[in-house]
Amino acid sequence: MASELQPFKTILFGFAFSPSLKVNVIETARIAHFFGAKLILLHVGEKSSEKSNQINQILEQTAHQNLEVEIQWESGDPYSVISSTCTTSKIDLLILGAMQNENMFQFYVGSIARKLTRKVCCSVLLLIKPSAERVPCKHIVVNGLDAPETHFAITNAFYAANAFGAQQLTIVEEILQKEIHVTVEDDRSLKKANLMKERLKHREESRVRKIINGLPPYLTDNITVKTQSIFGKRGYSIGHYAEVVRADLLIMNAPSKTGFLDRLFPHDIEYILSDLPTDLLIIRKTN
Repeated sequence: MASELQPFKTILFGFAFSPSLKVNVIETARIAHFFGAKLILLHVGEKSSEKSNQINQILEQTAHQNLEVEIQWESGDPYSVISSTCTTSKIDLLILGAMQNENMFQFYVGSIARKLTRKVCCSVLLLIKPSAERVPCKHIVVNGLDAPETHFAITNAFYAANAFGAQQLTIVEEILQKEIHVTVEDDRSLKKANLMKERLKHREESRVRKIINGLPPYLTDNITVKTQSIFGKRGYSIGHYAEVVRADLLIMNAPSKTGFLDRLFPHDIEYILSDLPTDLLIIRKTN
């Protein structure tokens, strides 16, 4: 694809010496290759010759030997170190692993990763099923919220679709039920509610199409684009939709509020973080 847009020039992956280290590094290196990015591998912990040899041996097994890779070793609190590194190293994308709930086959984000997702200065990619062998990305779902950052998220979604070779991108407009302004009590009010739904769908689809039409053709020409309006709770609805259509990647705006009340009363992305339907890319503009 053309190189006019490259939102992810530097990628950070914080690694631990766990049983999944090899597959995580291979997957992360693959993603960095597709994005044409530099990869920084960060370990928060003591450096030793044994650990250094282990990570270097894994890197030698990656498929993309021309990748620019830097390994950093830091001590301290994992959240503080990763967060500050994202700032000082001008990271565009932080990659984090998600954990599976063994009993319910759900994926969730640990406390440190969830905090980083809320607070970090860059975009975040949460991986739920890293693979040593490449699993093709065929279908990407992105939010089409009526919000200031949505144009940026959709642009990045098209970039990711091209980078990963995805054939389809679906833009989901989540419409709150309260926007219908009709209480269904009989056939007449039901007809009125359905008419209002169609008007809202048309309004949202027109807004999203205007965004798509404003994008450069090199981003959109080779992608099958679909718009989908959904009535329901924001965050929960799009997560459920991504699961039903078996999307390979879900892309969302970064949460705009991170205060105490927002942690007490989940909104938008919090529903997804507690039960990830697929890999999740959270788009945040960097300064």
